[in-house]
Amino acid sequence: MPRCLGVGVGLLTPFAGPAQAAPVNSFLPQTGQYALLVLAAVLLWLLWQVVRKRRQQEKSLSAEIREREARLNLALWGSGDEFWDWNIRDNSLHRLGSNQLLGQGSTESLSTDEWRSNAVHPDDLPRVQKLLQEHIVGHTEMYESEHRIRNARGEWVWVRSRGKVVERDASGAPLRMAGTARDITAIRRAERERRVALEVLRSMSEAVAVIDLDFRFISVNPAFSRITGYSEEEVVGQDSRLLDSTQHSSDFYRRVRDILERTGHWAGEMWQKRKDSEEFLGWIEMSEVRDAQGQRSHFVAVVNDITDKKRAEQELRYLANYDTLTGLPNRALLSERLGRAIVRARRQETRVAVLFLDLDRFKDINDSLGHAAGDRLLKAAATRLQATVSASDTVARLGGDEFTVVLEDVESLPAVERMAREILTAFSMPLEVDERHDVIITPSLGISLYPDHALVPTDLLKFADTAMYQAKAEGRNTYQIYNEAMDAEARKRATVLSSLRKAMDRGEFRLMFQPRMALADGRITGVETLLRWHSAELGEISPSVFIPLAEESGLILSIGDWVLEEACQTLKRWRSHGLHDISMAVNVSVLQLLRGKLPELLRRIIAATGVPADRIELEVTESMVMQNAEQTTAALNALREIGVSLAIDDFGTGYSSLVYLKRLPIDTLKIDKEFIGDLTRDPDDEAITATVITMGHSLGLNVIAEGVENEQQLAYLREQGCDEIQGYWLSQPIDAHRCLAFIRSWQPGAVAAIPAPY
Repeated sequence: MPRCLGVGVGLLTPFAGPAQAAPVNSFLPQTGQYALLVLAAVLLWLLWQVVRKRRQQEKSLSAEIREREARLNLALWGSGDEFWDWNIRDNSLHRLGSNQLLGQGSTESLSTDEWRSNAVHPDDLPRVQKLLQEHIVGHTEMYESEHRIRNARGEWVWVRSRGKVVERDASGAPLRMAGTARDITAIRRAERERRVALEVLRSMSEAVAVIDLDFRFISVNPAFSRITGYSEEEVVGQDSRLLDSTQHSSDFYRRVRDILERTGHWAGEMWQKRKDSEEFLGWIEMSEVRDAQGQRSHFVAVVNDITDKKRAEQELRYLANYDTLTGLPNRALLSERLGRAIVRARRQETRVAVLFLDLDRFKDINDSLGHAAGDRLLKAAATRLQATVSASDTVARLGGDEFTVVLEDVESLPAVERMAREILTAFSMPLEVDERHDVIITPSLGISLYPDHALVPTDLLKFADTAMYQAKAEGRNTYQIYNEAMDAEARKRATVLSSLRKAMDRGEFRLMFQPRMALADGRITGVETLLRWHSAELGEISPSVFIPLAEESGLILSIGDWVLEEACQTLKRWRSHGLHDISMAVNVSVLQLLRGKLPELLRRIIAATGVPADRIELEVTESMVMQNAEQTTAALNALREIGVSLAIDDFGTGYSSLVYLKRLPIDTLKIDKEFIGDLTRDPDDEAITATVITMGHSLGLNVIAEGVENEQQLAYLREQGCDEIQGYWLSQPIDAHRCLAFIRSWQPGAVAAIPAPY
């Protein structure tokens, strides 16, 4: 062992000399020194190894930390997130990756106070602090907040911050808290846009459906359910053919899908079927939707229920082209059809006829029966017209009681006249107004032809209208074919009507009186009031001209009231001269009878003049009474209650029924002068006159013959038992002063020969 130690020590001694013996006492201390040196060297070597290893470990750990930090930075950079570390005790905040989140130049480290005052939006700070506090005290497992922070450019960005306490002291107090923050500005914007879009979809009145590429429903909005009746749960996954309607063929739907698949878009009207099988018309627009890679992913269909809109459009189109009362084409559609008829006629070298029809005295019926009955009468007239002409002809209503018939492919004028006569014949039969009323109303027709009279629709209608007014002037219930002379007549008519409107204010009307004589004793029993008009512009106008115009224009109401009041004032003056047995007969128009306030007017006049009611006789024409029998009867009964006498004028020219005559509260029949004029030359007139006299007496009526001009007529009438006569044999119409003188000087049996005053 010593040898070995010696050898060993020797080896560790760098300057050993030749081997020589040494004393033992000196060797032992020296050996101990060497051992100490060796031990020190070993310890130094071991220490160096430990230090070197520790340095290697530290270097490796540092490299690993740097690598992890690099990876963390890379991850933060890739995600755009920020890592934050909050030292609660030091009140400091360190942020890693803030440049990615907030932009270059962002502060990596800052105090909590700086973060609170400068980084977080003031509106969000209370909520952020509340969430932090709830986590720190242990109420929540994790801190999570969405709030706004200021970026490096001074702009506010939304972030989602998440973290938790990572270190506590022995007492459990938090020391550190760490977490991440992510920019969610774009996400929130997209979320807001999604919510807005979703709300828009929910509030849309149009149905919206998302459909996959196999045309199966993916999702629908509430409007879809409201329109179709299907809930979202019922349609999701179902084929869109669920809504296909029977209004379209399967080929139609297949073509629509082909177009959509080929072009990515289709729009148009399409019938669809609701859940309850009710069909509706929809305006549908379908478009493709592509994903981020540009590949078609699904389709979106927007359906707008346009059923009501289409119905409204059709109604508007109907209102624009058809008369709502009768269902006939109106003036607009008539002009269009007439224009097309003219084009065809020009191309085919044929003719077109226009028949303008107006119902005679419709206003009287409308006012007497009421507007509802008048409307029913117009509908019945329209039906009658349509039944009379052929289906290829156009029947239109222009308004009021005016109708137009357009005849195409007219062969000749006689063919048009034949149709006009057929229409007149058709209207000779009563029209049913309701279950209780049948009315006979006659039309007046005017006819114009293309190309004979005009080449354009407006002129054809105007000329037919002119001819219609000529038919009315000819006595109504007839037709007239247009000729150029009618234009002059129409202009003259317009001129007369214009002057007639001013005649009352100008005081141009005057009354004439024609006496009546009783055949039994030859005394004068009364007079008939006759209206005359001398226009300052046009001169003397015949009653046969201005009376029809006054009736058509409604002026007859004011004129008739004036006539009645003036006649009663005249009778009052005559009575003051002792003529107490004279009656005053006044003609009353149908408008006065049915539209005016005749009973009230009569009561006022009687009270003002003191003339006895039984000395006033009101005359109405036979045709007027029979056209409105029931209404006229009611009006006459109201007059009869006042005490006035009532007479049927121009009897024999109408179509009176004995049944109606018996119902009428009348006192007198006046035989029309048309029968009296040929009394001694025409056996038919003699027979009619004798029959009327007999019939009148059988009904207890007084019978008066008008238009007596000679002794032969007088003798025949006396022989037949006629009660009274009126005419030129007795006297022409004369003014009030001369009539008073005539009556006062009249001697029974004397023959008056007073010339006409004009």
